[in-house]
Formats: sequence, C-alpha cells, structure tokens
Amino acid sequence: MFRSRAKEEQAPATVAEPQIRDAQAPKGRPTPKRSEAEALRRAVVKPPASRKEAAKRQRDARKVALAKQREALLSGDERHLPLRDRGPVRRFARDFTDSKWHVAEYFLPIAVVILVLSMIPSAAPIAMLLWLGVILMIVMDSVVSSRRLKKELKEHYPNESHRGARAYALMRTLQLRRMRLPKPQIKRGEAPRTGR
Repeated sequence: MFRSRAKEEQAPATVAEPQIRDAQAPKGRPTPKRSEAEALRRAVVKPPASRKEAAKRQRDARKVALAKQREALLSGDERHLPLRDRGPVRRFARDFTDSKWHVAEYFLPIAVVILVLSMIPSAAPIAMLLWLGVILMIVMDSVVSSRRLKKELKEHYPNESHRGARAYALMRTLQLRRMRLPKPQIKRGEAPRTGR
C-alpha cells in the first residue's frame, strides 16, 4: 500500500513456494530432552545474580553431564563417555576384550567355590591346588591377551598413542561381561571394530 511501484516492477515476478518438510523426514538433529532444554534455557536467559545461584547452576549442569555420561556408558555413545573410555584405541581394546572368553572374568565365582572348599578339612589341599591353578591360568591368559592386543593395536592404529590401553583391557577382563561399563557392543567371537 505504501510501497513505490518502481520497486515492485524491479522485483522478480516469480514467487518461491514455501518449502514444507515432510512430517516423517528427519530434521537433522535429535530432539533434546526436556531436562536438557530447560537447563539450556535457564543458562541462556540471564547471568546468575549471586554466588549461590551460580553454584546451583553448576550443580544442575554437572547433574545433566553425569546423566549423559551414565546413559553413554549403557549405550556406548562415544560423545558422552568419560575421558578414560574415549577414542578409537580404547574402543578397540574394549571390543578385543569383549570378543573373547577370559579366565579372569570368572575369578570371583571361582574364588567363592575355593573358599567354600577350603572350609572343608578334607578338601583343603584340593582348594589350594585349585587356587594355584586358577592364578596361573589368569596370569597366562593376561600375558597372551596383552601381547595379542599390543600387536593388533600396532597393526590397526600405528599413529595413535597406545598408552594405558593394555592395562585398560586387562582391568576389563576382571569384570563379568554383563557387569562391564561401557556395555559390550559386540558379541563373543566377532571381530573388534576398527573404524574411527
């Protein structure tokens, strides 16, 4: 109504159709959880008025980060894992451990059986021999696994730092498979993942 006609004549006559997104099509990012959205909204709205409020915001942010970390440990999401579990080398070490059977993962159940046997006077010598045999098998299994993991890491990740990866894998063998965190992402017998 109040525009000049000269500008209207210079403007192109084609009118672009508004793009309508299909309701079933992905939007390119995951929908944030309500707690995350509310925390972000509270943080962006205004700076803290006092030290007490700043501390409360920090606690809330820490709770959100810990919740993400806990969820990542269960799902295997690399983005939110703790620092000790991040990276392709650590993932390979986890997969290498999870793909095989290890004597050390049954250490606690075997130790309970040996303890019960040692309480029976006639079975005490058998319990001591069993104890010695289990310890020797765990040491042998750990040495063999450690050497094989070292060789595999050199082959698949020659330019990455392998520091602490073997100790990380050996500590993982001491846990029962269903108790391990991050949860195993591959089945026994599968090859470890080597992607980035």
